[in-house]
Amino acid sequence: MELTVTDAPAPADTALISDALDRYNIDATGIDDRRPLAVLARDPRTGDVVGGLTGRTSLGLFFVDLFHLPPDLRGGGLGGRILRLAEDEARARGCRSAVLYTITFQAPGFYRKHGWTDLGEVPCEPPGTSRVFMTKDLRQ
Repeated sequence: MELTVTDAPAPADTALISDALDRYNIDATGIDDRRPLAVLARDPRTGDVVGGLTGRTSLGLFFVDLFHLPPDLRGGGLGGRILRLAEDEARARGCRSAVLYTITFQAPGFYRKHGWTDLGEVPCEPPGTSRVFMTKDLRQ
């Protein structure tokens, strides 16, 4: 078997791995519920996406993958609304819990304010920085 290390995998190669793992999970559990989930913030004048949240739901869990708002859209409640919409959709899909990671200089305080709790931290760069893994019980 030939092995290749790359920082630019072809989308088809990534899809093959993802689809194969998804098929394995379906075969093991009998549950076929993996779906993307996104809440997009659009400029009302242009319709262009300016930020938002992306993630996925699978096997009763909601995974937050990415969440970003430009600085001028922070602090006014929009982030909380986006997070609530995503959590509500995850609940509607039958998810009981949610997971994510953020970085100590990003938004752990924001998530804690919205009911998320720390699972643990893993040090990363730069020194003194950690990835903060968090969870939320969506049944509450």
